[in-house]
Amino acid sequence: MNINETLENLRGSYRQAAFDITDCNSNPELQFDSWFENAVNSKCDEPNAFVLSTIADNRPRARVVLLKGIHQSKFIFYTNYSSAKGHELDNNANVALTFLWLPLQRQVRIEGTINKVDPHLSDDYFHKRPRGNQIGAIASPQSQKVSSRAELEKFFHEAEKNSTGQAVLLRPAHWGGYAIDPTYFEFWQGRDNRMHDRIVYEKNATGWTLSRLAP
Repeated sequence: MNINETLENLRGSYRQAAFDITDCNSNPELQFDSWFENAVNSKCDEPNAFVLSTIADNRPRARVVLLKGIHQSKFIFYTNYSSAKGHELDNNANVALTFLWLPLQRQVRIEGTINKVDPHLSDDYFHKRPRGNQIGAIASPQSQKVSSRAELEKFFHEAEKNSTGQAVLLRPAHWGGYAIDPTYFEFWQGRDNRMHDRIVYEKNATGWTLSRLAP
């Protein structure tokens, strides 16, 4: 296969829907709720998955994480605080999120600042997770190098053994939630001839300003 020729010829049509400022809710969170509901109902795979972009040493870094709640207008996800991303977030609280729902030909970009959630919120979510996931969070030294898959399995089985007889596991201090406080939203709807719709919400002192961007 000639990968460059293949890439040059990969081309789709964007004709699902139109999106105008007149279609928008004045509250971007409610607009997000509407599009997210559409993504769930359209059976998009992992509709709550988003790319989290951070900055470390003046270099961008990105990875996919899962949205697990919207609390007081903040977007919540959970992770290992001692991971690479955790250290990056300690040093720079500015982040960007990107949701992509290909079946709907839609994308949402969000920018904002991030903080750790209240420990009680992390405790509550931790105890709603399957027990195996809880043990995995306790066991995994996320982002650290390990010698093999066998070593990783050993960490898990040791944590599993240590938890025997414990009906309720304590959330480890190195694991918990982050909350993103948005200051910018962009809703992107694919359109024919690459003349896509891009509607932006920018936060100001009194609320949100809406505008349209050229594709």
